[in-house]
Parts: sequence; structure tokens; C-alpha cells
Amino acid sequence: MMVLKDILYKVTINAVVGSTGVSIHALEFDSRKVEKNFVFIAIKGLVADGHKYIDQAIEFGAIAIVCEKLPKNLVKDITYIEVENTNKALAVMASNYYGVPSENLKLVGVTGTNGKTTVASLLYQLFKKAGYKVGLLSTVKIMVDDKVFNATHTTPDSIAVNRYLKEMNEVGVEFCFMEVSSHGIHQKRTEGLHFVGGIFTNLTHDHLDYHHTFSEYRDVKKQFFDGLSPKAFALVNVDDKNGMFMVQNTKAKIFTYALKGYADYKAQILENQLGGLLLKIDDSEIWTKLIGHFNAYNILAIYATAELLGLEKAEVLRLISDLDSVSGRFQYFISDEKITAIVDYAHTPDALKNVLETINSIRTKNEELITVVGCGGDRDKTKRPIMGNIAALLSTKVIFTSDNPRSEVPEDIIRDIEQGVASQHFKKVVSIIDRRQAIKTACQMASANDIILIAGKGHETYQEIKGERFDFDDFKIIKDYLKQLQK
Repeated sequence: MMVLKDILYKVTINAVVGSTGVSIHALEFDSRKVEKNFVFIAIKGLVADGHKYIDQAIEFGAIAIVCEKLPKNLVKDITYIEVENTNKALAVMASNYYGVPSENLKLVGVTGTNGKTTVASLLYQLFKKAGYKVGLLSTVKIMVDDKVFNATHTTPDSIAVNRYLKEMNEVGVEFCFMEVSSHGIHQKRTEGLHFVGGIFTNLTHDHLDYHHTFSEYRDVKKQFFDGLSPKAFALVNVDDKNGMFMVQNTKAKIFTYALKGYADYKAQILENQLGGLLLKIDDSEIWTKLIGHFNAYNILAIYATAELLGLEKAEVLRLISDLDSVSGRFQYFISDEKITAIVDYAHTPDALKNVLETINSIRTKNEELITVVGCGGDRDKTKRPIMGNIAALLSTKVIFTSDNPRSEVPEDIIRDIEQGVASQHFKKVVSIIDRRQAIKTACQMASANDIILIAGKGHETYQEIKGERFDFDDFKIIKDYLKQLQK
């Protein structure tokens, strides 16, 4: 139990009605979960506006209300706090409520379009191997040292983030690596957090359903670096044209990495094959199990970050060579029939292009490259034809199918994808709405030495159709079908 005024420390307040000396039991932004002596924070969401549920929250026991506009009818003995932005207020209050837990460990944020999960997850893995207690807040999972929690969003809500960080404090976690999404930044979920560093991977076409324009998406990412302190580091990929834009107003100390241009941290690809990558990093050769040009950037970011956090270069290089690939990120196996199956989360045009170009750079061109891909429903529609074009251009055969259709009609999504296919590639393409059947068909099409790429869902173990989630694991399904073919 805490006093309301202590939780409001550093919150920008416009007006107060009632006492801030009341004791509160918890914070909540979902009116349905409010209980006696809770503070209810009214958030304006994409679907619902919490201000409409203030009366319900009071009915359920809320003792204080944080809102952007005071209600016309004020209830006696209830404290009302009017603020400029309730998302920001929630983040600062959550940090205060849990004792500002981000100050008690070294928190590093990773942002960008592609590579966030890989970089954050591999940093977690590397620091664990180095003997530290480590935390991870990622799309795939949340780790409080060895304890695993399922992740529901790239950046969890502010209350959840601070609750996990508090748990990390309690078990002595020293480092935490956190994916920072554009949604999370825009919704102020990272406010009140103390980052010792930020990493920028790249910026490509994504989330334009939410941000509307690419420049808006880019500017939101930049806000994360604008908020870093002078004591923090900002590590940016300068081979990406947006790299230096991200840090033009940051107070943090700037460091750069690149494969092509001049940078503080440089790498060169010496070998790129299905078994892994041979890299030259700062005049040292290193072999890694990770595959592909895009992973060379991820490895370089990890190397630079580990060094900036105080690990010794030789130790970092040794640990990198022992890292395993992240679930659903270029995850592959070779069947007894010598068919290579690759599952990857590639759900943006750039990510799909990267994966297909990596496969094409490794294969001999005597085998088929069969790609199974779809696009999510209720998301950025403009990328659908672009992904259709990339898949058809860079594969020998393509099956367009459902990803997570959500509330949309799967046939409509597939029709949008098909629009991007050039006429000379029509013969390569077949559309199968049922994703399981599409994967099965790809397995039936394949012969020895062929490669099947299942793109879009990666680590996800469900498919979302009309508001329901069904068990669906690309990796498990293709493994089972290829085993059946051997019988």
C-alpha cells in the first residue's frame, strides 16, 4: 500500500480535486479489473476510451481517478487528478509504485523494424553465458533470470514492465535487454524508465496502419533516443540511412556500427553458408551459428553492446561463437529426404527480402526454393502487394496463404498480396487459404535438396481467426509433414 502523492512524483498535473494523501492498493487502466482502493487511469486507446468507464471504476472501488479531462459530475470522497497525457502519467506512476526498478539494473532498449527480438534475445543469452543474472523483455518471451513468462506485446504495458523489472531487482538481475516498439514509444510505455543504452537496428516499411506515414513512424522511433540521458550510450546502424537521424537530438554518447560504411564497430562477412557465418570483427575472425547478411548486423550490434557494457573483447567473441539462433528466426532443419525447411518471422517486405536473398546466396540454384507466405489481417495493407512481388521475384515457387487473418476475410488479404505479382511470375504462384494445407502442399512439391521457407509467423504458436486463437506452430507442422513423407 502506498500514498497517492508519492506515486504522482514527477507526473505533470493540471488540476487536483480531493486529497492526494489517500492510501492506494494498486494501479489499473482496465476498469473491469478495478478493486477497492485502486487508482484508475483513464487511457484513450485505439478501440475504447477509458474516460467512458470512470463511473464503472468508481463503482468497483476506485478511490482515485487519473484523467485528461475531469468528469462533469464529481463523486464525493473520490480524488481526481487531471493530467496532460494519461499514458505518460501511467508510465511514471507505475515506475514510482514499483520503486523505480529500472534504476537498480542496467536496462538497454533495442528499437528498429527488424532485428529487435534477435538482438535483445542474443544479448540475454550472451550475458547469461558470461555468468550474469539477466532479464529479457521481448516479443518471444519475458525472462526474469531463469524464470519464463509468455509475452503478449512487443513492449508490455507500463504496469507489467515495471512489475517485471521489480521482480528482476528481487532476484539480483544486473542487466536487462528490452525490445522497444514504435507502439510502445508512441503510447509512452517507456516513460519513467532509466536506460543505460539504446540500440537502433534499421528502419523499413512497417506499421503504417498505426502511424499512417513512414516519417511519422521514423519520428516516433527517434523519440526513444531523444529521451536517453547523457550517461547512456546510443548505438546505431549507420548503413541504414536513418541511423544518424535517430541520434541527431540525443544527449547520449553516440556509437556507430556498419558492414559497409565507416563506423566505430566494423564487420566483414568472410563466409555465409547454411551452417553459419564467418565474420571478421575488428580484425578478429569469428564463426557463428547464425545465418545470413542481416544476422551479421545483429551479431555486430551484440558485440558492440557487450563491449560498451564492460565485457572484454576476447570474452565477447568467444561467447558469440557459442550463441544459438532465436526461436522462429531463420530456424531450420534438414529432413531425412534432404529437404531443408526454414521458419522465419519475416512479416515485412524488407525482412522477407533479407531472408530470401540470404537463402539465394547460399543455395546452388539447382534446387527449388518454395516460399509459403501470407500477411496479417487488420494491419498495414500497403505492404501486401510489395511482399507478393518480393516472394514471386526471389522464389522458384510461391504459395500465398493465411497468416493471422484476424477480423478480415482471408481471400481479400490474399487478393491484395497477389496484386503485386508481375505477369511473368504468375505461373510460379498458387494460393491456398488454409495455412496447414499450404504447408502440406509445399512439402508435397519438394524433392531432395529443395528448400521450403515458411514466412510470417516465426515463433508464434497460434493462428488468430475472427477473434479466436487456435494452436498453430509452423515449425512443428512442417516437421510433422516432412516426417510423414518419409514413411
